[in-house]
Formats: sequence, structure tokens, C-alpha cells
Amino acid sequence: MEQNYLNGLDEYFCANFSDYVRISALEGYKMPEMLTVGRDGNITRRPSEDMRLCYRENCAELLAQLKKGLADTDFTFSFRFRSVRERFHDRFDKYTFAKVLPAVLARCDETPQSAGEKLSIEPRFWQMIVKGKLYPEKNTLFALALVCRMSVTDINNLLKVCGFRLEQDNVRDTVVGYLLEQKIFNEEMRDKCLAEYKITGLPIAEKTLDGTHSSVLE
Repeated sequence: MEQNYLNGLDEYFCANFSDYVRISALEGYKMPEMLTVGRDGNITRRPSEDMRLCYRENCAELLAQLKKGLADTDFTFSFRFRSVRERFHDRFDKYTFAKVLPAVLARCDETPQSAGEKLSIEPRFWQMIVKGKLYPEKNTLFALALVCRMSVTDINNLLKVCGFRLEQDNVRDTVVGYLLEQKIFNEEMRDKCLAEYKITGLPIAEKTLDGTHSSVLE
């Protein structure tokens, strides 16, 4: 079972990861011919997707090399402050994080309190995020989606109202995208997938011996 979902992650990553600068710099990577001559004699450019790892014969070796050099560089704070202009705009905007979040959590059978208990964020800051006084950073949104077992549609909506989106040229985004699309919410499986690609910055609270969550920030 473990091998299946980890293999699935590798296949998904190779088919979707699109940091072509990073990919093409791997030793042994052969750049495909991007310009071709059609039957009509016109020169056309092949889609950039043809550069992805899944189309290379030595895909497994290239992926192993890429993994070896990975380090999580996507650290961010859990939240950011809103400017005066943004706070004013939020008063009249129907689609802000604080206004969209309750319905999303309800679909996950969660409340702001139960969701916050699963995150490694100080309760006072989480309450400010819930009320719209602070906005969550991308790592916080990913952690929230994983611990609350969100649908891809819901996390995409939350990302959008916070000014983010899933980016295929980012290792973290690609791996989290796989977990959400495949609904891999089992904590052990989730953590092994994150560790496989050296993703360590998501503020997910650790479970205590009694099965509850404990924030490292409390």
C-alpha cells in the first residue's frame, strides 16, 4: 500500500512539476527539440509540457537526483497583516477569507475552533485570521486543507480569495496538489509524502498520546 501511494506521488510529480530551469539543470537531462518543421514547411514550437520529467527515458534517475537536492525553502509566517486599504475593501467584498471560510469548514464537518486545534498556530492569531483581521499565508491554507480534508474546489477558492493559486513549478504546491486530488488525508501517509519531498514548513499540529492535537506554539 505504501509503495503504491508513494509511486503514485512520483508519477504525478513527474507529470506535473514544471520548473523547467530546475529540471533542465539536472545532470543527464536531455533537452528535447522544441522547434519542429511541419509538413507545410512552417516552424512550430512544441508545448513546454514536453520538457517534463515523465517524458524522459531516464525519468527515475532524474527524479532521484532532484529529490537528493531538495530542501524546503517555502517557509512563511502563518499570517500576514492587512493594509488599511485592504481592510476597507474587505468590508464590501462578498468573497473574503473570513466570509468564505465558515461554509467551507461546514462542508468538512469542522468549526473554526476544531480546525484551529489541528493547526500549529497560536489560538489568538488563529482567531484573528478567522475574523479577517489577519490573512493566512499559503502554508497555512495548505495545512488547513489537509487537516480538514478539503476538496480541491474549496481549497482553490480559499487560495483565490487570499491572492494565491496552486503553482505547478513549485515542489510544495505539486505535492500538496497530489494529496488533495487523491484525497490522501491519513496522517501517516500524508506525512510520508511530505517527507519524501522534504516539505517541512506546514503548520500542522502534532498529535499527543491521547489523540488530541498539540500546537508547538502554545
